[in-house]
Amino acid sequence: MPRWLSLLLFFVPVLAVMATAHVYLYRRLVRDQTARRGLRLGAQVLFGFGFLGAVGFRFLGGLFPSELGRIVGIGLLVWMGLVLYLLLFTLAVELVLRAVVRWRTRRTTPAPEPPAQPPSPERRAILTGGLAVGAGLAGAGVSTFGAWRAFHPPDVRDIPVRLPRLPRALDGFSLVQLTDIHIGDVLQRHFVDELVARTNALKPDVIAITGDLVDGSVESLGAYVAGFGALRARHGVFFVTGNHDYYSGASSWVAYLERLGITVLRNRAVDIGETGASFTLAGVDDWSAARMGEPGYDLDAALRGVNPDRASVLLAHQPSNFDEVARRGVGLQVSGHTHGGQMFPGNLMADAIWGQRNAGLSRTGDSHIYVSRGCGFVGPPMRVAAPPEIARLVLQPG
Repeated sequence: MPRWLSLLLFFVPVLAVMATAHVYLYRRLVRDQTARRGLRLGAQVLFGFGFLGAVGFRFLGGLFPSELGRIVGIGLLVWMGLVLYLLLFTLAVELVLRAVVRWRTRRTTPAPEPPAQPPSPERRAILTGGLAVGAGLAGAGVSTFGAWRAFHPPDVRDIPVRLPRLPRALDGFSLVQLTDIHIGDVLQRHFVDELVARTNALKPDVIAITGDLVDGSVESLGAYVAGFGALRARHGVFFVTGNHDYYSGASSWVAYLERLGITVLRNRAVDIGETGASFTLAGVDDWSAARMGEPGYDLDAALRGVNPDRASVLLAHQPSNFDEVARRGVGLQVSGHTHGGQMFPGNLMADAIWGQRNAGLSRTGDSHIYVSRGCGFVGPPMRVAAPPEIARLVLQPG
């Protein structure tokens, strides 16, 4: 399927849902609550601009000077998240109120008498006014928490992993994973420097960046990404591509990262450790790269020449194809991509799609896969029920 057609099939339903959500929220939270013309007109402007921003925030942000445009863009992205939670809470409260009214009607109306009269206009106004206030406060509260969590430094998660055939001399070997950072218009150099400092403080043996590092070109983001050149690990820093890196010009970014001293594993493997106490670290290009006209994911090339009697770890942006990876005898795959769903109810949807491979450690046969929720975010700058993380995998002999 051509890329333009797949994008069209994705964005048309999304735009329809967003338009419906904006109209519904305006009617329920504004039009039904006030007859004041000025308030209604102001809300129409706000919801109209918000909808335009939701579908074209990059263009609208570009109408303003650079820093102001960035702030406008962030505000429009926050609006997208706010609309989501306003919609969820408004629908939830309205459904509860309707259920309560039906229950009370059945309870207070003995058969076969006619149904009780509907609530008076005054009572209905109180109920709908309470709905608007309650949904607004709840939506704003969850959105505020989600934004705070997204910009707050990621938590460090320690995950012990038993790796088959790992030499005992490497017991306790630490691999720190950074993934889905999405440096771009929102997250910039300050976030990078803080992430690097927190990572280096862990004194890792290896650092693995498993894709979706950027959302933009080397020319626009290189000064921010340069901060990753300060990452330090005993056995080096490694990178594999993610789908967003291809949207941003993967070849240019690969060359730039290599100039920073970061080793890029494009369908190849290296040895980690010393003679007699080592394991294989392999990396593949993103699973979806071939759909963008790139050579793409090549597990055969990545594992070519790898000794099946040695411990092995595969870096792959997406959890896809892990069943085949496990069949090949790779002991551990380290991935990201899913964000753990990033924002409720996205986490529930991602669980339905990816199952155990949405987030955390899971196992197939003797092989493990760890899927990180990532360090950054994409779309609305919010994290709800899927906090960001720095994963420290502590390897143990299996």
